[in-house]
Amino acid sequence: MAAILDVKGLSAWYGQIRALYEVDLSIEQGGVTALLGANGAGKTTTLRAICNVVRRSGATFFDGKDIARLATEDIVRLGIGQVPEGRGTFTGLTVEENLRLAFHTRKDRAAAYRDMDLVFELFPRLKERVRQQAGTLSGGEQQMLAIGRALMLAPRLMLLDEPSFGLAPLVVQEIFRILRRINEEGKVSMLIVEQNAAMALELADHVYLLETGRVVTSGPSEIVRNDETLRRAYLGY
Repeated sequence: MAAILDVKGLSAWYGQIRALYEVDLSIEQGGVTALLGANGAGKTTTLRAICNVVRRSGATFFDGKDIARLATEDIVRLGIGQVPEGRGTFTGLTVEENLRLAFHTRKDRAAAYRDMDLVFELFPRLKERVRQQAGTLSGGEQQMLAIGRALMLAPRLMLLDEPSFGLAPLVVQEIFRILRRINEEGKVSMLIVEQNAAMALELADHVYLLETGRVVTSGPSEIVRNDETLRRAYLGY
């Protein structure tokens, strides 16, 4: 299957500090790829570099189009939705207002309303709290809103940074169940950074392991799930 995202020789810096070293990765159309590793391995930086949020070098192709020099907002308009670390919701706005922020990027307003209906179908709790300020939602509800806001952009690829962070186990299971549905029914490809490696490996079909800014191994997620030595060395379980 053709790749929707191809990254070659991706390096990134924070000031003079280099955080990524010639990272190569590829995400198949309709696939779910997990990017795993210890804290500080460069996982979040990889997502930021793909979207040109940090200083970077290397080639990045989205659906065959070179996006390495595009502004972040133009990358989003091409169909890459982000669910950032820390959720990034606008806490002073209501649930509905957060979702409506995507409207200014949508040419088809009727389609945008349909996508809002889909968000409320996937996350009934958000519909119940549609007039509630985002800052008063629970952590799980805020994560649902962050995912819903990304869906409002009608993405073909979603970049998710720690979707389980700080959430209760039952909420994590619900979030990952919905992510699977979005992938399977909506055909949305995904690149997931996740500390809960076991959950990520269950959802993903492919995995890349990062260590100190370098890819140390990659392959089908089943191989990593079944390799205890690999899991203990790089994932800690």
